Amino acid sequence: MTDLLNNDFGTLSDLLREYAARQPTHPAIICDGQVLDYATLDQSLDRMAATLQREGLGVGDVVAMSAANSIAYVVAFLGSLRAGVAVAPLAPDMTPDTLAAMVLDSGAKRLFLDQAVANSLQPQAHGLTMPRIALDDSSAGAPWNAWLAAPGSTPQPAPVGPDTVFNIIYSSGTTGTPKGIVLPHAFRWAQFKLFQPLGYGKEAVAMVSLPLYSNMTLSSFLPPLALGSTIVMMSKFDARRYLQLAQQHRVTHSMMVPVQFQRILALPDFGQYDLSSFKVKSCGSAAFPAALKKDVLARWPGELIEYYGMTEGCGVCVLDTRRNPDKLHTVGHPIAGHDMRVIDEEGRELPPGSTGEIIGRCPTMMLGYHNQPQKTREVEWFDAQGTRFLRSGDVGYFDKDGFLVLMDRTKDMVISGGFNVYPSDVEAVLREHPEVAEVSVTGVPSVQWGESPIAFVIRRPGSALTAEDLQAWSYPKLNKAQRLAAVEFVDDLPRNGIGKVLKRTLRDMWVGSGRTL
Repeated sequence: MTDLLNNDFGTLSDLLREYAARQPTHPAIICDGQVLDYATLDQSLDRMAATLQREGLGVGDVVAMSAANSIAYVVAFLGSLRAGVAVAPLAPDMTPDTLAAMVLDSGAKRLFLDQAVANSLQPQAHGLTMPRIALDDSSAGAPWNAWLAAPGSTPQPAPVGPDTVFNIIYSSGTTGTPKGIVLPHAFRWAQFKLFQPLGYGKEAVAMVSLPLYSNMTLSSFLPPLALGSTIVMMSKFDARRYLQLAQQHRVTHSMMVPVQFQRILALPDFGQYDLSSFKVKSCGSAAFPAALKKDVLARWPGELIEYYGMTEGCGVCVLDTRRNPDKLHTVGHPIAGHDMRVIDEEGRELPPGSTGEIIGRCPTMMLGYHNQPQKTREVEWFDAQGTRFLRSGDVGYFDKDGFLVLMDRTKDMVISGGFNVYPSDVEAVLREHPEVAEVSVTGVPSVQWGESPIAFVIRRPGSALTAEDLQAWSYPKLNKAQRLAAVEFVDDLPRNGIGKVLKRTLRDMWVGSGRTL
């Protein structure tokens, strides 16, 4: 660790340069058998930054990246920051139309991609005229290794300040068209300080198993580097491969989404792997059922910390699960310096214990939505003193101890016969059935009630559970508005790259089938 982090502001690039001097041969990134130490990483970032500056890019410019995780991806991302260039990391699994729209919206001067993304973008290729660089050295663009400046190239120092744009993170698109969330360098610097207590440092080995386009992944990837740790990065998540790598590299830290924990623990041979090196596992991004938290605590060594927050920066809640076993149904309490409150539909602040939309403010807040000032204004809320808060879009309440109980996204709430139905409440009941492996509840149009809740269910292997059985079992456990109008059995639930269930896709599947209620 370095004293630089005691400063009010600094850059990740400065931290990496110091580690290159202090621990040059210490592994920084391990990916697919490749190892990049801190000295080589620093030299590679210089080459990348010098290349961008050679082509006239600097502070105020943006590059877009859409590709699988790789060492080249990491160098392109971090090297852009060294040149003062902001990065827009984009999900490779978006539709061609959506991906092309995000590239254009970002104003990217360069597009870094791989062959798989180039193939996906083909229908929209004519609209993307910026130069392309193929991170996999394929024919998708200028080959990465040929495009880079010569080894030993060094860039000019970039004038990066707290408000200089670090990245533009596009929202997951689970509820509509993705919006570009503009985050400054000050956001990341505050985040590095926030994660210091987790015990990152030279002796830490952090596993990164999610694609690097999400803020969730960047929150598990950037702080370990900022604190001089080693990162073991998976190009693609696989539950058994995760365990093999964790055992091989003696992983100490890992941040994942709930579905990853679920799939790892479901492996029959989970208990055969040596995971005794783990110190901290953390989780975020999606609903984390209390029963799953309890299972992780019981079977997986190390602490389990849950984080709740929005990419936009509406405040962060932290739940130390082992020290709060009676609060596993919550997402914890706001951390110091993070002011979080609850408001009603009219924007009026509500007292503790009341259910409403969660708002917040903290040191890590977005500058706004890229190119969408109206959308930015829509999520802003100001108190009587004119202090700016951001709306989260999540519904919940603070219990008597100040712990936040989440209900649902406001857009996921089902209004059935005038009553609010929170899908998470219904899902929690259905998960209690011994033959239900995974479930997602959403609302679909109903002639009689306006909307009605239906459940998409994955059965456990060997189960012969019927829709009628599950409806009858759940009937006495749910109130009238919550009762299921239909049950649909599926082999898998549609998710984005970081594990969030795409409820909008489920609704569209139902409506598109022509079925009615």
